[in-house]
Amino acid sequence: MNDKAFEMIDVSRQYEHFSLQSISLHLDQGGIMGLIGPNGAGKSTLISILMGLVSADCGDVTVLGHRIPAFQVLAKSDIGYVSEDMRLYKNATLDWHMEFIRKVFPEKWDKQYADKLLTEFDLIPNQKMKGMSHGQRVKAGLLLILARHPRLLILDEPTTGLDPVARKEVNNQLMAVLADDSRSILFSSHNTRDVEQLSDHITFIDRGQIVNSDDKETFIEKWRRVRLTVDGKHNITMNTHIKEVVEIGQTLSLVIHDCNDQVLADLTDRGGHIQQVEYMSLEEIFVAEVETKRQRRTS
Repeated sequence: MNDKAFEMIDVSRQYEHFSLQSISLHLDQGGIMGLIGPNGAGKSTLISILMGLVSADCGDVTVLGHRIPAFQVLAKSDIGYVSEDMRLYKNATLDWHMEFIRKVFPEKWDKQYADKLLTEFDLIPNQKMKGMSHGQRVKAGLLLILARHPRLLILDEPTTGLDPVARKEVNNQLMAVLADDSRSILFSSHNTRDVEQLSDHITFIDRGQIVNSDDKETFIEKWRRVRLTVDGKHNITMNTHIKEVVEIGQTLSLVIHDCNDQVLADLTDRGGHIQQVEYMSLEEIFVAEVETKRQRRTS
């Protein structure tokens, strides 16, 4: 039995002004991966290749045990795709869409679960799509996908543009999905707060390349922000561990990778008086990882 929800091996795709370069990535069954990158980083291209909407120029792609794009039809029966720009029929009601999906997936449609989501998302079945707010349309799209219990959920910026209440409702349902360890989720977003809340594995992508990919706790444990003071001259500069130095008067703020007792002792030996050692947010870690990668490319 294949233990991976998807796997990409050395996948590339070239466009005139952009290229996805040598992507090797996989998601284990039951895992949830947050795919984080700025706009134009390649997130949507990567997802399009996984969905069989775009063919890779080279490399191998497997989704739920099926080679893509050759056997994409078999894979898609167990894939649920949600984006912030779901193209639902604007003159049709939500009830019409639910019946349509039920007819397409008669053996998988869970009416009881669909009715439960209707209540929790505060949606009106006989309301037309064109009369719904952006948040309601996103929740409607999520309902249509979740009610057929796909094995792989691909979420492309699903919470973009949602108000705080709608975002919480959507995230709560995604948390409930995670209780089923047979399902897997790929969550693409530039909103690091949502990704940090939901994901157990994080992948950073920038300029068509994977910057880094690891479990969330590893990222959080490796990075620290250290605040210290100095008495006049010091020789604290960027090195293998110190990725950023911001100096204001006699106060320094450092971003440190692989922070440990020896690194901190070295700062003291070099004239620093450590005031505070802080964990960094996932957004701060993402920026630090990207900047480190870009520096390597130009050096």
